[in-house]
Amino acid sequence: MIKIAPSILAADLINIKEEVQLVDNNGAEYIHIDVMDGHYVPNITFGPNIVKSLRGVTKKVLDVHLMISPVINYIDSFIKAGSDIISFHPEADKDSNEIIKKIKSNNCKAGIAIHPNIQVKDIIQYVGDVDLVVVMTVIPGFGGQEFMKSEVNKILELCEIKKEKKLNFEIEIDGGINDKTAKICKENGADVLVAGSYIFSNNKDNYKTLIDSLR
Repeated sequence: MIKIAPSILAADLINIKEEVQLVDNNGAEYIHIDVMDGHYVPNITFGPNIVKSLRGVTKKVLDVHLMISPVINYIDSFIKAGSDIISFHPEADKDSNEIIKKIKSNNCKAGIAIHPNIQVKDIIQYVGDVDLVVVMTVIPGFGGQEFMKSEVNKILELCEIKKEKKLNFEIEIDGGINDKTAKICKENGADVLVAGSYIFSNNKDNYKTLIDSLR
């Protein structure tokens, strides 16, 4: 069964507790938290404080995507805040193996994210050590962008690697997900779908219908 990870980047932040509880109660498996620093990407969003706040609101998986550089300096803070999964971009810091080890040594799952400008071959050395690989289907930095169909081949490539190497990492797709693009991702082997504006920009009474439509 595909897992759905609503991205709070598109939520009503004034009512963030209610928003997260609504998607929790309406079937979301993960809560996706996009962390941007204005350096790796040209936007600034959340820090460990939002993770800590949401940890007291939901028992669902807090899926933290770090779009920051450097990465390693902030791992401890995000783990202490209550992250369940921490994903990062390998090109954003010097030693990805050290970062993965640091995350996993603290009883947290580790993930790597693939920027559209990065190829699967550039990160293949890490896939045996992580729990999640995030395929970015938009340029990271802003919500509400259009899905990049050119990135679908990476989903297929990762599926082949999983099968060939008998690995168990989840393939998460992040960017431009709606009921139509979700179908494309599922058909090509996705395990987790991140959806922001598709879920949160609509009437709160529709959250369950919208989440279910992605399955």
